[in-house]
Amino acid sequence: MLIGVPKEIRPDEYRVALTPAGAEMLSQGGHDIVMERDAGLGSGFTDGFYAEAGVQLLDTAEEVWARAEMIMKVKEPINLELPHMRAGQVIFTYFHFAADDSLTRACLEAGVVAIAYETVKLSTGELPLLKPMSEVAGRMAVQEGAKYLEKPQGGLGVLLGGVPGVLPGKVLILGGGIVGTNAAKMAAGLGARVHIMDIDLERLRYLDDIMPANVQVLFSTPYAIRKQVQDADLIIGAVLIPGAKTPRLINREDLALIRPGTVIVDVAVDQGGCVETIRPTTHRDPVYVVDGVMHYGVANMPGGVPRTSTLALTNSTLPYALALAEKGWQQACFEDSALKLGLNLIQGHVICRGVAEAFGMECLDVNDFLTGSTQV
Repeated sequence: MLIGVPKEIRPDEYRVALTPAGAEMLSQGGHDIVMERDAGLGSGFTDGFYAEAGVQLLDTAEEVWARAEMIMKVKEPINLELPHMRAGQVIFTYFHFAADDSLTRACLEAGVVAIAYETVKLSTGELPLLKPMSEVAGRMAVQEGAKYLEKPQGGLGVLLGGVPGVLPGKVLILGGGIVGTNAAKMAAGLGARVHIMDIDLERLRYLDDIMPANVQVLFSTPYAIRKQVQDADLIIGAVLIPGAKTPRLINREDLALIRPGTVIVDVAVDQGGCVETIRPTTHRDPVYVVDGVMHYGVANMPGGVPRTSTLALTNSTLPYALALAEKGWQQACFEDSALKLGLNLIQGHVICRGVAEAFGMECLDVNDFLTGSTQV
């Protein structure tokens, strides 16, 4: 298979979908790789490393898209890239379709095979390609939130860990999954008072067992959330429903309950966010204020630490990329139920139920496209 890796062009995105080590393994498997020059530079990988791994370097992204049978990316295609897509081309990346109507329709119209990192799901319920970036984002959420709590940044002027004789700051985490767990670890390590809210009692019991004494677990209801936000210093949105739009947990009117200078970091912003007033921002312009409350909505948080993030991501994506390249997408997805769940769109058809429900579209049975009963 001919695999293409264009440079990420979303603002402040420095990750790359393939490392030189991964390129070498694909090349040794007999696959050809074309890559846009300097695509790995933001993550610390120069073109020389890729050339040694057997990669053919091209001058423009347009050339990469035109030649490749499968495109590997980190973030979803943006407007400048959409015209390059073509029917039957496999695109393997994060998509988050349910929060982006225009991207969904563009990919449907182009007729691509869209395999989304975020919906690849193991039988255990684990999301192996989302997990590493969720780990990074959860830890960064506390790091970034602590920074914007400083008074010169517009925050409350609270040190999360406090000092002897002064109460530590309170961190409220909405969601006890991978993002929430990693955020809680970081916040607890700083010495903050941490409250995690979730609707899964078994998950809460698990977290109660493994977390240190300064982490409290609470069952989540709208009433309980409204009570907890009133004295929180940092609020972290960490809710995920794979492939679907994030449920709204904090409404605009709830901001009146939150103290001015409080910071909200909504890690779920790329799936629509769990805060009504959140909108995507960038690393260069990460925050804005609504009703006195600081909002941090960077949609590609792990892109701020690309060296760590690229290595963590590609450790997980490479085995799936090898399978797709070796077997083709139909056979690879037929044999691997986790990868099958990554299929969101197939040549003009919606396959992922969460995406279909988000836009009122028909959802077809993925097995029809893998067993040959439907021609694609």
